[in-house]
Amino acid sequence: MNLKDLAHRLNLSPTTVSRALNGYPEVNEATRERVMAAAKEHNYHPNSRAIRLATGRAMAVGHVIAIANRHEIVNPVFADFIAGAGETYSRNDYDMLLSVVRDEDEAQTYRNLRVKGSVDGVIVHGPRENDPRIPLLREIGLPFVVHGRATGATGPYSWLDVNNRRAIQQATGHLLDLGHRRIALVNGLEFMDFAIRRRRGYLDALAARKVASDAALMASGEMTEVAGFRAARTMLALADPPTAFVAASMLSGMGVRRAIEGAGLRLGQDVSVVIFDDDLSYMKNGEERPIFTAMRSSVREAGRLVAEMLLHRIAHPDAGPVEQLLEAELILGRSTGPAPDR
Repeated sequence: MNLKDLAHRLNLSPTTVSRALNGYPEVNEATRERVMAAAKEHNYHPNSRAIRLATGRAMAVGHVIAIANRHEIVNPVFADFIAGAGETYSRNDYDMLLSVVRDEDEAQTYRNLRVKGSVDGVIVHGPRENDPRIPLLREIGLPFVVHGRATGATGPYSWLDVNNRRAIQQATGHLLDLGHRRIALVNGLEFMDFAIRRRRGYLDALAARKVASDAALMASGEMTEVAGFRAARTMLALADPPTAFVAASMLSGMGVRRAIEGAGLRLGQDVSVVIFDDDLSYMKNGEERPIFTAMRSSVREAGRLVAEMLLHRIAHPDAGPVEQLLEAELILGRSTGPAPDR
C-alpha cells in the first residue's frame, strides 16, 4: 500500500496523511490518531528518505555514552531501557544512534550531532549533580529529555524519573517495621542524582523513627555484584554488624547475598535484604515467588515513556518542558523477615 492508497481509504488528502504521519503540529490529534491506526492496520510505513527530505529531520535519536560510564551499555538496567525506547522508535519509524566517546569528547559529540543534523534529539542518561550537559544542550538548541533529574540544575527541562527518595524511604521503613535497627545502605555512586536522592530517603526513614544513622553502614559505588559483595562483607565483619541491607540494584543485591551466605548466615532469616529495580527482562527475580523483596519500577516502560516524550518535543518544538515522576512498588519476597533476636 502506498500513501495515495492510504489517503483514499481515509478519505483524506495525501498531504494531510503525510503530515499526520510525520508529526506536523497543524494536524489535529483526532486525525493523527486515525491516520496512525490505519497505517498500523494496513502495515504502511512511509519512505524514510522521503520523510527526511520533506521534513528536514534525521529521523534518528541519539544516545551518547562517555567511556567513564561504558559499564552502562552492558548493564541489564540500561539494556532494558534501550529495549523500551527502541519499541517507541520502531513504532514511529525512527532510528537510534549510539555514540560511545571519550569523556573529554562528550560535549563536542553533542555539538557535532547538532551541526551535522545526525539526530533530531537526544536522551540524556545518568544525570549528575549540576550536570553540565543540560545547559550545553539548551545552548546548542538540540531537543533533549533527561532520564532522571539533575540536582542543582537551573531552569526547566524535560525529564522522567522514578521517585528514588520515596522508594528507599519505603524500603527502609519496611525493614524498620520488621524490627531492624542496624540497616545498611549499599548505594550507587553518590555524585549521581538518583543515588543522592536514595541516600536522602534512607536517612529520612531512620530519622522519622529516631534511629541514629551510622557512617559505617553506608557505602556507595558501582552497582555491580562485586561492589555489593565487598561492601556487605566489610559491614558484616563489624563488631555490631547490620541485620538488614537496602541495595541499589539487583546486581548489588546479588553481591550482598553472596557476602551473607559466605559469612554462614541465612538470607531472610539472619539478615534481610531489599533491592531496587527487579523488573528486568533478562534477569528475573525468581519465578512464582520473588527471591528478593524489592522496590519495583519497570525500566523498560521508562524507556518507552522517555522516547515518547522526546519524539513529542521534536514534533512540537514550541511546547514547554514536561516532567513525569513515577512511583516504585514494594514487592515482598523471601529475602526479608523479622529482625533476629540478639
